[in-house]
Amino acid sequence: MAPFQRFVQTGRIAKCSAGPLKGRLVAIVDVVDQNRVLVDGPLTGVPRQEYRLNNLHLTKYRIKFPYTAPTRIVRKAWQESDLKSQWKVSSWSQKAQNICKRSQLNDFDRFKLRYAKRQRNKLLTIAFNALKKRTKADGSIRKLKKDKREAIRQLKSQGVKKAALKK
Repeated sequence: MAPFQRFVQTGRIAKCSAGPLKGRLVAIVDVVDQNRVLVDGPLTGVPRQEYRLNNLHLTKYRIKFPYTAPTRIVRKAWQESDLKSQWKVSSWSQKAQNICKRSQLNDFDRFKLRYAKRQRNKLLTIAFNALKKRTKADGSIRKLKKDKREAIRQLKSQGVKKAALKK
C-alpha cells in the first residue's frame, strides 16, 4: 500500500481550515505553485480563487473534470458525483457537526450533559462490579491462571526449555 493516498490534483475535494471560508468544501481546479492552488466551490458558496495549501485539508473524494475547467463544468461534475450526500455520511462531517453542536451549548446544557454522563458512568460501574464479583465468586479467572501454571509444569517435566514456553 502506498504511504500517501490523497494528492494535490485537479478535482480533489478539500476542506478549508482557516479564514472566512473555514469548514467549507472546495474543489481544486489548478495548481498554481507548490504553496497555492486555484479552488472553486460552486455549491458551497466559495468563489473561484487562489488558496494556500497550508489552509486546506485534502479529503478522500475526487471529482472528474478537465484541467482549469470553468465554474459551470465544476458545478456539473460536483452535482453528478452526489458529493453532498457522501460528505454527510462521512465520519469527518459528523464529527465536525458534533463539535459545532457542542460549541453552541449554553451553561445549563453543559451541566445537563455532564450530569447525564455521570449517571451513565454510575450504571456502567455498577454493571462492571457485578460482573467482577460474579467472576471472582465463580473462580474462573483463578482457575484459568491455575490451569496455565499446571500446563507450564507439565511442559517443564517433559523437558521443554523456558524460551519455548514463552512463545
